[in-house]
Amino acid sequence: MNQNDLLAVDWSKIPAPQDDGAARHLIGAALPPVNLLATNDAMVTLAELSGRTVVFGYPRTGEPGKIALVDDWDMIPGARGCTPQTCAFRDLFADLKAAGAQHVFGLSTQSNAYQSEMAGRLHLPFPVLSDEALELTHALNLPTMEVAGLVMIKRLALIVDDGRITHVFYPVFPPDRNAGDVLAWLKANPR
Repeated sequence: MNQNDLLAVDWSKIPAPQDDGAARHLIGAALPPVNLLATNDAMVTLAELSGRTVVFGYPRTGEPGKIALVDDWDMIPGARGCTPQTCAFRDLFADLKAAGAQHVFGLSTQSNAYQSEMAGRLHLPFPVLSDEALELTHALNLPTMEVAGLVMIKRLALIVDDGRITHVFYPVFPPDRNAGDVLAWLKANPR
């Protein structure tokens, strides 16, 4: 299946992920001191950031016109929608900052090179973190899925205050509304 238009998705034809409870343990958890390479070539240790941080995780962004990872990618609950989710965070970035997010990051298990291409193509105003070695994923026991032999983070968003997770959005569907939901939460829950 070709991924010609990564943004135009009829969500009524995509299966929604169900809450499997795989993120319940995250609220209140302290982030581990894991260094992650960002698309701006900085090493980021989320545990060391002060203030409020938004981290949205996703399985895997696609590339326009490229073949999907597997033929039935769109039918895997929670798989489709990484680019719409990322673009929504891009479009609401200034609003998220104004609502109290000192930092905003995307997060996936894709390589930094792959993410850097995507960040440039989509003109992202925030860095995307690579957990290609699954260090943060394993340390936090983030919800994952395995497709075509690759371990990927299931779509979620974390609100982190001074290195501790204070709120979790999981499951996330449809993905393009996640940034708006995060923004509404930030406005309703100022620090």
